[in-house]
Amino acid sequence: MAVYTDVSDEDLAGFVARYDIGEPIAFKGIAEGVSNSNFFLQTTKDRYILTVYEARAPREDLPFFIGLMDHLAAHGFDCPCPIRMRDGEALADIAGKPAALVSYLDGLSVRKPSAAHCLAAGKAMAELHAAGEGFAMRRPNPLSVSGWRPLAEASGERAERISPGLSRRIAEEVAFHEARWPRGLPEGLIHADMFPDNVFFIGGRCSGVIDFYFAANDALAFDLAIGLNAWCFEPDASFNLTKGQALLAGYEQVRRLEAAEVEALPLLARGAALRFLLTRTVDLLDVPAGALVKPHDPIPYDRRLAFHRRVAHAAEYGLNR
Repeated sequence: MAVYTDVSDEDLAGFVARYDIGEPIAFKGIAEGVSNSNFFLQTTKDRYILTVYEARAPREDLPFFIGLMDHLAAHGFDCPCPIRMRDGEALADIAGKPAALVSYLDGLSVRKPSAAHCLAAGKAMAELHAAGEGFAMRRPNPLSVSGWRPLAEASGERAERISPGLSRRIAEEVAFHEARWPRGLPEGLIHADMFPDNVFFIGGRCSGVIDFYFAANDALAFDLAIGLNAWCFEPDASFNLTKGQALLAGYEQVRRLEAAEVEALPLLARGAALRFLLTRTVDLLDVPAGALVKPHDPIPYDRRLAFHRRVAHAAEYGLNR
């Protein structure tokens, strides 16, 4: 989440008037995240999140995201639900950009996940994968291996401003994965951005998952590889094996990994680290002036890559077989 677009009082009033949600009584921007502009909205009836979609969320993809949240909620998965306007539509424009209103999800994200949080997150991810079965719409993942070279070219030599040698390391990693990326793994609907700030807890229980705007159809184990990167590394860049064991065990409480997925996990985890190194590098270099956003530091993912290069087997992430 972030704020790139200014929403005026007049913009908000015109937007809210299209809904049956009462009158606004509180409205403020949410600075966390990097992709879309997000706002907390409280009305005389309830609390909501207003999302204004920026360039990384193409307008043609928005029905997929809206439909996915509807589908997941209908299949018992805890996530925000799109709010329909009086005409039945869930998408409208505000401040000249497409926008949607979704329900407010109770709970808090955790800044320092414990092994217990990792266990719950892994289970929630597998439940999401199960709930996504049967969703009719498809969206190829634009941030899988085929999208990495354009991102590398977008940062180019400018990456040297962030860390000496970073542009070379990125180029080498992109070429490595283009030649070796696994094919034919079980696929389905993945969240693709299930970081701790997108998973809410109440009293140690996972209360739901938010921010589905990177969701796509891809290898299910790639989602798990993203989770290992997001949940299981410490600030000193060391991998926490206990957290890795918990995340993987939580996932396999719901869905057991196939042999090919186990074999591919080190490569998938390495590729997941590269994916976030690339997007965070581009975001840091290209943040618009005046935007209310705190770009993520890409260097932790450069350090994660160094770890993954040394991993030979999924057991090193804590997978017990």
